[in-house]
Amino acid sequence: MHSQRGVSLSGFMQWSVVLILVLLLAFKIAPPYMEYMTINKQLKATANDPVVRGGTKKEAINAFMNRQIVEKFTSISYQDLVYSKEGDEVSLTVDYTTCVPVVSNLRACMDFAASSSK
Repeated sequence: MHSQRGVSLSGFMQWSVVLILVLLLAFKIAPPYMEYMTINKQLKATANDPVVRGGTKKEAINAFMNRQIVEKFTSISYQDLVYSKEGDEVSLTVDYTTCVPVVSNLRACMDFAASSSK
């Protein structure tokens, strides 16, 4: 005789609850990470722009603000940017914190540090 194998209904329900909770947490945390990747990409694109490389801090901030308007990210503003220039190389960095409500009064706070340098 062969013994039965498989998942019981109670085991399936327990794993389903765990999977649903993990997915809900992932759905809450994913948007800030995607926004961080967008900010990082725009900082690199702004720093590599020929107008910014030969320009001033104000031109770099204006170029970044234009990219911010197009990409529609709101976690940072131009006041958060740290601008530095060494020769022809422009470096833009920003450090910011994002807090996402998870459940009731429980929040997930994430610290991000985006930079245009490699």
